Amino acid sequence: MEERPEHTHSHGEFRLRYGHPMPFGASHTLHGVNFSIFSAHATACTLVLFERGCAEPMAEIPFPTECRLGQVWAMTVDDLDYEKIDYGFRFDGPFDPAEGHYFDPKNIVLDPHAQKISGREVWMGKPQFTPPVHRGRIPHEEFYWEHSRPVHRPESELIIYEMHVRGFTRHASSGAQHPGTFEGLREKSSYLSDLGVNCIELMPVFEFDETENTRTNPATGGRLCNYWGYSTVGFYAPKCSYAASAAEGRQVHEFKHMMKTLHAAGIEVVLDVVFNHTAEGGADGPVISFRGIDNKTYYMLDGPGHFANYTGCGNTVNCNHPAVRGFVIGCLRYWAAEFHIDGFRFDLASVLGRDSSGSPLPNPPLLEALAYDPVLAGCDLIAEAWDAGGLYQVGNFPSYKRWMEWNGKYRDCARRFLKGDPGMAGEMVQRIMGSPDLYAAAGRKPTASVNFITCHDGFTLRDLFSYNEKHNLENGEANNDGGNDNHSWNCGTEGDTDDPKILALRLRQCKNAMLLLLASQGVPMIYMGDECGHSQHGNNNAYCHDDEWNHLGWDLDPDGREMLRFTKAMIAFRKANPSLRQPEFLTGRDQVGSGYPDISWHGVLPWKPDWTPWSRSLAFLLCGRHSLAAGGPARFLYVALNMFHKPLPFILPVLPRGIRWSRFADTGLPAPHDISESGTGAPLADQKKYPLREWSGAILIGE
Repeated sequence: MEERPEHTHSHGEFRLRYGHPMPFGASHTLHGVNFSIFSAHATACTLVLFERGCAEPMAEIPFPTECRLGQVWAMTVDDLDYEKIDYGFRFDGPFDPAEGHYFDPKNIVLDPHAQKISGREVWMGKPQFTPPVHRGRIPHEEFYWEHSRPVHRPESELIIYEMHVRGFTRHASSGAQHPGTFEGLREKSSYLSDLGVNCIELMPVFEFDETENTRTNPATGGRLCNYWGYSTVGFYAPKCSYAASAAEGRQVHEFKHMMKTLHAAGIEVVLDVVFNHTAEGGADGPVISFRGIDNKTYYMLDGPGHFANYTGCGNTVNCNHPAVRGFVIGCLRYWAAEFHIDGFRFDLASVLGRDSSGSPLPNPPLLEALAYDPVLAGCDLIAEAWDAGGLYQVGNFPSYKRWMEWNGKYRDCARRFLKGDPGMAGEMVQRIMGSPDLYAAAGRKPTASVNFITCHDGFTLRDLFSYNEKHNLENGEANNDGGNDNHSWNCGTEGDTDDPKILALRLRQCKNAMLLLLASQGVPMIYMGDECGHSQHGNNNAYCHDDEWNHLGWDLDPDGREMLRFTKAMIAFRKANPSLRQPEFLTGRDQVGSGYPDISWHGVLPWKPDWTPWSRSLAFLLCGRHSLAAGGPARFLYVALNMFHKPLPFILPVLPRGIRWSRFADTGLPAPHDISESGTGAPLADQKKYPLREWSGAILIGE
């Protein structure tokens, strides 16, 4: 029989032993709970224990001096009834903001490795007590994954759907039993399967405080919030109030149940993670965790008492400090291993390539470590390759041939081309091909480019063609927030209208955008609601609104239903045609002896693209090299785009003998003739010419 261990100390009813420095955080041992936390500059540390539901501590246990190993405080507390306990820490040390130190033993700080966090079980509800709001909770439950594993789909096959967990099902029309939660998303996962997307990118699900926004809506007087969640409180913990089972403390179990269901449906899950800044803000921000534990290590400082701010949020995490780098890698390993996450999208990822003084590094240790980490080897890594400090790295992000990028240049070019700006056809060629001008020279693939026209940050697709200007007054910032360079077009009048011609043009432009996005090489990303005409009423920075208009509506108007039908058919068409999702760059050469290049460019005349500065039309032909190389029948795809203000007749390329043109899609035609839901085409009576109306696009099939 195993003997009980010797105890080095006791504290009241608690028996203490030397702890294990790894893993950090709270972890179970045979007879108790091990607590381990790092601080390079603290002089003392105290464990603070609370009975759940109580404002005052039940016990405070100083770490004995001999329980410090290097810069880690580690102590095991035996016979702790962890199911009834929450915890935090007090740290002592110098309080000297000019030197970057904010130690104050009056503050009870959150364990940055806490895997559960209490205090925000109800969305926008008042915490039980303040301060502190956020306390660690010791994990304990098991989860049976059965045979569920990450999906690991090839990057070239991905069709990403960016979404907000709460916004997806919070609207009453969703019919979800548990709206606005992980369980609600799981309930409605069949919608995602039916739409055809195979990867969802979740906006932040790490614990954050939605009540941190103190502004009110000047139009309604209502309270605003941190709806998006780009202000992390706890990096290891799922957002508590996103769980229907939060009151029972089962948010971890609920998240895993959601993951298991999505993986069973073949849907990957990518998390939008925010390691560039935290909820503690600048020098006048709250002390929640890092600031009270070791501010000088965790944050970049660019002067006495001054926080570097490359994020626009008051602070910048010192990501390439060895200890902080280890924290980030450990966190991502935890989510990949414990939750079976398929990938991560890094908010303002250029920050991750800056050194402690803020200078860009030629070979950033963190980015390299993530690229080659053995645990993360199967995970997709996606960078938002810019930051608020002006470091724009699209096409130049330190990739190690591993990272994908949100391609902001695709977004800007596509928007300008779609609204008919002259001179965009030449650049649009590069974007349609997966941006070889940005990625090919470094040996990267078209899958390095995550193509998008809209995302959470900016106009929705419907609003992109309904507003010339942003309308953000309800954010309480005098319309000064949100981007000004939207390359949007209201199609004739600003905002709501009952003009049938303008409404028809707006719907046609939305279809044009979806057609262009899903016919481009690279990895397409669709923003939640764009598939069914969701509007934010011209607000291009809806980060602070937990309102019905900012939730996905499931009762669609006729235009919304038509857009949804079109999007489903386009997604299915992309999945059925490998030539639209090549893992290697197309070359413009005949690679299989078909007599046709793998891709060729055309104008209104075949083989004669119009590169003049005033050009507003473009066409391209894909010869279907995959099917030909495999000995199958030839299948040609011809995509024509007319963003001119008048109809244009496109003379069609001549096909090999026995192959004829049929129409799969034409956004200029009324539904249901705008697209074929079966994926096959309607044979063309005229095999030589195809007329295309103003601001419209078409896909023809030759087989």
